[in-house]
Formats: sequence, structure tokens, C-alpha cells
Amino acid sequence: MAQRIGDVMTKNVTKLPASASVADAARKMREEDIGAVVIEDERGAVCLVTDRDIAIRVVAESLDPKQTRLGDVCSRDIISASPDDDADRAVEMMRQRAIRRIPVVDAGRVVGIVSLGDLARNRDRTSVLGQISSAAPTR
Repeated sequence: MAQRIGDVMTKNVTKLPASASVADAARKMREEDIGAVVIEDERGAVCLVTDRDIAIRVVAESLDPKQTRLGDVCSRDIISASPDDDADRAVEMMRQRAIRRIPVVDAGRVVGIVSLGDLARNRDRTSVLGQISSAAPTR
């Protein structure tokens, strides 16, 4: 039986406004042990900032994380999925676009995020990625 994205996604999504600083996002990522935050701008558009975005677009460019706004560095060309989509669709989208996370949107609202780790944990806990994704966070 096909699994729905809504059954495997992470439901507790961390959201920040586009006006928040990169430092704010990095603190949230550390506190919540996550690798991405969803950004909703003033028009309701959704973008994503990952730990990699911070490394590549902020640190590597020597930008000040306290002064740089999330709206200036977030990935805007993102794809999304519906909670009712088949999980295989998420796998295929990740493969095609070489991405690790997809926001899950229902009625124009972000209701979750499905990550490569979510899929690995759910589909094959014995795989290396499934085991890593299931392990307790380290600090």
C-alpha cells in the first residue's frame, strides 16, 4: 500500500519571518536540532533556509549573520508537496532536484516538512541513512 507524505512528514515545522536574522535561524536550528527553517514572507510566499544555505550564502560570503535577513538568503525556487501525495513522489522529486527536504503545503499553509531522513526512517530503518536518522541527537 502506498504511503502518503502526510504519514511520514515531520509535523512540527519551525517557521520564522523573512525579517528575522540568520543568527536567529541558526539559534533555532541548534535549539531544535534541525537543519532547516521555513520562511514565510509578508506576501505569504514560502522559502526555506538550511544550515547549508547559511554556510554557503552567509559565512562563505563573509556576511554578518546578525545583520543579514533570512529573506535575503533563503531558497525561493522550492518545490512543495501535499500531505495526500504519495511518498514515492517525494523520493522522485528529491532525486530529480538533488534536494533533501520538501515543505508540505495544505490549503496554502505549510503543515509539515518531509526530509530524506524521514523517508529513510520510515521505509528502511536498517539502511545506513535510516539508522543515522533514527539515532538520538548528539550535542
